[in-house]
Amino acid sequence: METGKTENGDTQPPPQWKDKVVELLYWRDVKTSGVVFGAGLSLLLSLTLCSIVSVSSYIALALLSVTICFRIYKGILQAIQKSDEGHPFKLYLDQDVGLSEETAHKYSDCALARFNTTVIELRRLFLVEDLVDSLKFAVLMWILTYVGALFNGLTLLILGLVGMFSFPIIYEKYKVQIDHYVGMANKQVKDIIATVQAKVPGLKRVKAD
Repeated sequence: METGKTENGDTQPPPQWKDKVVELLYWRDVKTSGVVFGAGLSLLLSLTLCSIVSVSSYIALALLSVTICFRIYKGILQAIQKSDEGHPFKLYLDQDVGLSEETAHKYSDCALARFNTTVIELRRLFLVEDLVDSLKFAVLMWILTYVGALFNGLTLLILGLVGMFSFPIIYEKYKVQIDHYVGMANKQVKDIIATVQAKVPGLKRVKAD
């Protein structure tokens, strides 16, 4: 499966992955979304209590306990029934789980394109190619200083995970009302920016020739 490309040549992830993510976040399959959300939330909450080394070790021990017990159980059952079913995980052991060179190149190209785009955008903002955009970025960083004072990174990840699995379904249900208020907010912001640009010298955007 080939990746798509944007007009400027950036590599895009395969659309199938986007479709799967959308189905997951919109709870199209309640069981799958519930398992992913529950597992992710449990992992992040565990990290608030224990170190990542401890959490990783406990998860590995839990998985090993299940697989070892199941392996012994099946072995005893085969011995009693005198059957020759073989290894209970043979189906999974025979599967190819390695990352192909083509897949690695595909996603490395995508990651490289994203990285280059981010670097170019940061250079544009920090070197003040557009004064208004740089001021917006400065305001965002100033707001994030207060966010960082209230929440640590792990708390933000937990809130982000909850938001990812909550906001899409809420937006789908109240799309008309949300779009209405977002449109009003955007109009007010644009009016404020236009007023500031008109009153403060040097803030008007330079039009391209």
